[in-house]
Amino acid sequence: MSTVARCTDTIEDGRRVLRFAGDLTLARLGVLPTKLDRMKGRDFVLDLSGVGRMDTIGAWTIHRVVRDRGGTVVGASPGNESLLRQMAQVDQPVKVRPDPPPAFTRVLDQLGSATVEAGRTLLGLLAFFGAMLIGVARVFREPRRFRINAVVQRFEVVGVHAFGIIGLMSFLVGIVIAQQGAVQLRQFGAEVFTVNLIGRSSIKELGVLMTAIMVAGRSGSAFAAQLGSMKLAEEVDAMRTIGVSPMEALVLPRVFATVMMMPLLSFYAAIVAIVGGGIFCWIGLDIPPVTFVQRIREVVPVTDLWQLLVKAPVFGLIIALAGCFQGMQVEASAEEVGLRTTTAVVQGIFLVIVLDAFFAVFFTEVGWL
Repeated sequence: MSTVARCTDTIEDGRRVLRFAGDLTLARLGVLPTKLDRMKGRDFVLDLSGVGRMDTIGAWTIHRVVRDRGGTVVGASPGNESLLRQMAQVDQPVKVRPDPPPAFTRVLDQLGSATVEAGRTLLGLLAFFGAMLIGVARVFREPRRFRINAVVQRFEVVGVHAFGIIGLMSFLVGIVIAQQGAVQLRQFGAEVFTVNLIGRSSIKELGVLMTAIMVAGRSGSAFAAQLGSMKLAEEVDAMRTIGVSPMEALVLPRVFATVMMMPLLSFYAAIVAIVGGGIFCWIGLDIPPVTFVQRIREVVPVTDLWQLLVKAPVFGLIIALAGCFQGMQVEASAEEVGLRTTTAVVQGIFLVIVLDAFFAVFFTEVGWL
């Protein structure tokens, strides 16, 4: 039969001994924990030879006395001793927030994670490009699968609706190039070469590059958001269920439209930038429009135009691929649509700039200076 826990306080051989008797269980502890808290002194000898049963509450009571006051436990049965030992093992400080790793280790970890993620994204983009090529091959093999209406609709979204903002941006960029170039060239008495700067920079680089950045911000983000929303609404899965290829119905029209519209938009942007620079030269440098146009024809080689026409479709392909790829990666929630849209814009612009640097080196090597 279980008995109420008791504790007697005696002095033996110059040491204070606490003798426990009864059962140290939740139902039998009574006021014993309060009594132990009120005791004065330290370095007790806790004699548990008279203790029968002990549960975790009783073990915690004994362990707390040993931990806070110091002392030695004697006379415990093997079972009670094992319970006390386990209680000591689990009574360890717990940190709500772990200690931050060293700054150098943290930077290396983040760098490694970013590198791995970039590698996975690149592999995924290459796989997506391969799937798109398979879709293109199917369309060429069976032309009736080509969705001309969808492509024409994308022409309007990618091209027609972008004429206004691209034209305004290019016009202002042309004015800025002319103004800044004239200020710098005036120091050497070479203001007339502002025309050279406007013509070559607009056609060779800024026209196609600014257009690509604008298309990535407009169309690349729109592609990612549209396809991501369709993924969340399970429309893409429904298309697969009824036998419609999402690659042919959703991706290829957007890619075709972007690839075909980019050269037109880039050429349009270059011409508008030249017009903006010409207006500044007419007003600020007293260069008549006829002289400006004649000078442009003299200083801008046709290879600059070929560079624009070569780079523009490639940039359009990269932008459309990045937008569609990120949109098709949406899986979990509406928040991921926003994250994938942002990633599509950043990825598209980054790849465009990298490819532009590659093209600059390539065209220099082949003599298209």
